[in-house]
Order: sequence, then C-alpha cells, then structure tokens
Amino acid sequence: MEKNSKRNSFTGSLGFVMAAAGSAVGLGNIWRFPYLAAKDGGGLFLVVYIALALTFGFALLVTEIAIGRKTKQSSLTAYGHLRPKWKWLGVIECIIPVIIMPYYCAIGGWVLKYTTVYTVGGGEQAARDGFFNGFISGSFESIIMMAVFLLATAFVVYKGVNKGIEKTSKVLMPALLVLVIVIAVFSLTISYTDESGVTRTGMEGLGKYVIPDLSGITLSSFLSTLLDAMGQLFFSLSVAMGILITYGSYLPDDVDLMGSVNRIEICDTLVAFLAGVMIIPAVFTFAGSEGMAASGPGLMFVTMPKVFSEMGGAGHIVGLLFFLMVLFAALTSAISIMEAVVSSLMDRFGMSRKKAVIIETLVAFAGGTAVCLGYNLLYFELPLPNGTTAQILDVMDYASNNLLMPLSAIGMCIFIGWVVKPKLIIDEVEKTGGKMSRKLLYITMVKYIAPVMLAVLFIKSIGI
Repeated sequence: MEKNSKRNSFTGSLGFVMAAAGSAVGLGNIWRFPYLAAKDGGGLFLVVYIALALTFGFALLVTEIAIGRKTKQSSLTAYGHLRPKWKWLGVIECIIPVIIMPYYCAIGGWVLKYTTVYTVGGGEQAARDGFFNGFISGSFESIIMMAVFLLATAFVVYKGVNKGIEKTSKVLMPALLVLVIVIAVFSLTISYTDESGVTRTGMEGLGKYVIPDLSGITLSSFLSTLLDAMGQLFFSLSVAMGILITYGSYLPDDVDLMGSVNRIEICDTLVAFLAGVMIIPAVFTFAGSEGMAASGPGLMFVTMPKVFSEMGGAGHIVGLLFFLMVLFAALTSAISIMEAVVSSLMDRFGMSRKKAVIIETLVAFAGGTAVCLGYNLLYFELPLPNGTTAQILDVMDYASNNLLMPLSAIGMCIFIGWVVKPKLIIDEVEKTGGKMSRKLLYITMVKYIAPVMLAVLFIKSIGI
C-alpha cells in the first residue's frame, strides 16, 4: 500500500480524466438534471447549463485541480500550504465529504437493492406501490445494502490511486457511458397508447427535452432557470468538497491541465444530457407530462420502475441495465468522496492508507447506519429554513450541500482572486508550456462573477 511519504499519481491524463469524470458523474446527473430540464423549459435549460459549464464551471474546475497539483496536498492541508492563515478553509472543505459519505452510501445501498431485484427478475415487484418505502423503512436490509456498498468503495480506495481508483474508473466510466447510450437510444424508439386512446412516443418526449419552451418566459422565470442550472452544475462537478483538489494532487506535472479540464467538462455535460435523453422520453411516453414532475429518490426508485413495468418484456432488461448504470455512477462518486477524506488524513496525520481507510469506513458506517435508521427507529421531522421537512439524511444533505459547499466555494474564490491572486493558478496551468485558454474569462470569473453567483445561490439554497 502507498504511504504518505511517497505520494502516488495517476499514470497520465486518461486515468485522471476518468477518475475526475467518475466523481462528477453521480446521482445528481441522473435524478436531478432531467427533472430540472423538464421543469425549466427543456432546451432553454440546456443552453444555459452549457454556457455556465464553459464559464462558471470552468473557473471552479481549473482552480481546484491547479491548487491540488501545485501543492501536492489534499484539501485539508492544501490551503494552509499556500497561506497558513487560510488553513481553516481546508478544514471546512474536508468536513463536507465526511458528512456526505454516510448518506451517499445509504443511497448507494438503495441502488444496490434495486440492481439485485432486477437481476433476479423482480422488476414487477419493484414497480408496486409502497415497495420503496417498505424497503427503506425496514430496520436491517437497508443497513446491509449500505454496508456492502461502503465496503466495495473502501476496497477500491484501499488499493490506492493506480491499482484502485484509476484502474476501476477506466473500467466503470466507459461501461457507464455505453449503458447510458444504449438506454437513451431505446427510450427514443418506444411508444405507448393510454386508456383514453392517446399515443405518446419517445421522440415526442425528446422534443420536450431539447426544444426550448419560451412560452410565458419572464425575467423572473429566466433567473430561476439560471439559478437552477448553476446549482446543478455546482453540485454535479464535485467542486468545493475537496475531491478535485485531492485528484489534482495526483496529476503529474507534465500533463496538460487545460486539456484535462476540457475533457472533464465534456464528459460530465455529455452524461448529464444523455441522462435526460434516457429518462425524459421514457417517462413522458408512459407517464405523460405529470410523470416528469418527479425528482430525487421518487424519480429513481418509484417512477422509473413503473415505467419499466409498462414496457412489457423489454422492461426487465432495460431496468436491469438502468440500475446497473446508476450503480456504476454511484460507486465512482463514492470512491472520490472517500478518497478526499482518506488523503486528508494521510497528509495531515501521516497515516498509512490502510489506517486512514479503516477509520473513514468506520465513521461512514456509523453515520450510514444512522441515516438508514432515520426512516424507521430514529425517524423524526425537522423543519428546515428552506421550508422543507427533513429526516437525518435530509439534514446532512442540507448542511453539506446548502450551507458548507457554497461557503467553501466562495472562500476559495476570495482566496485565489484576492489573496494569492489568479496568477498562481495561471502559472500552474501554463507550466507545461501551453497557454491557458479563456485566461481573461478565468480572472473575471474567479475575482468577481463567481463569488457573486455563489452568494446568490447560497441565499437561494437556504431559503432566504
């Protein structure tokens, strides 16, 4: 196993891009992106999202990866390495994956359960009303599934950067992409006639997804779409949670950083778009416009099994491929979340990888167990400032995604834009001899536009 005294690195650009893209391509791409696209005018949301990916997302991606490569440190110690008085920012960024890991593994356990059900031919059972709630409200099965998912994640992280993370990502990411494309193509070929004699097709659903709906568009609705797209991009790219700084610290100095960033942007946006092609036409065909209103666990574990059930004989195979694809996406993201914590423990306390993995696994298991029990033995309802009612999972998600992540990103922009200056990042990008594209855009974004956009997103996300 690798020791902290000799930091490993990815073997090249491909391994880094696959790992970073695997981190970015997670559950949010699959259960949140299609819902927001359907809600916010289809093609209009797509155009806004792509524009933000090339500006806002670009600035945050470049910054975190460059910080990691320059310092060769994980997030906990990277900021203090550049400016000792700013080590507190690294502490915040390290706390975020510690909070996220337990509930992400709980959700990963849900995905594993459905993958298992479809593997043994239980698709019809999964489509029944109450199946999902019955599973998560049970005391022990959800804990067992969470533990299996967690152990699979821990095993990959324990194997290290090259033999674990890079090797796994090079297998899972191409497989995930193939599965997404296959299911997306199938979704476009289906048709369904409901009880009233109305026939809907996958191609009609695609039109609702990609054709901009500008009817009734107002400044207020456009700003809402802008904020939705920015929030989705922010969470999708895995920024402000230590992952990209950690992965950046494993990036060899001779690799073209800008080229890698561009490929990560393309891969994440492509999978998010294809997730919409995969889900929206299928849901529209069998559930109509009303069915597209579902998001989050409701879309993944309630709506989609019903859609697969309506497909007839092909539904079982499509359902199995779908949940296998979701499992791959969840696993690659969970690996990156755990690695951010493990690497921080190694850098800060000089631990071996083995010891750091064991500690984080135990912490995640304890937290994941509490999350699972939050739907039965530890159930409660807590009103949050944004107007929602929360259980344990929701509280952890709110604390990490709505509070700490935007604050961490704002702090990073202030740190780079005004304390150490953007030149530090630009020099890191250009040290391989190439020129940093979009340099003026980067400086403007990190100093002025991104902090303001993040502040607005923070205010919106906490319900003020």
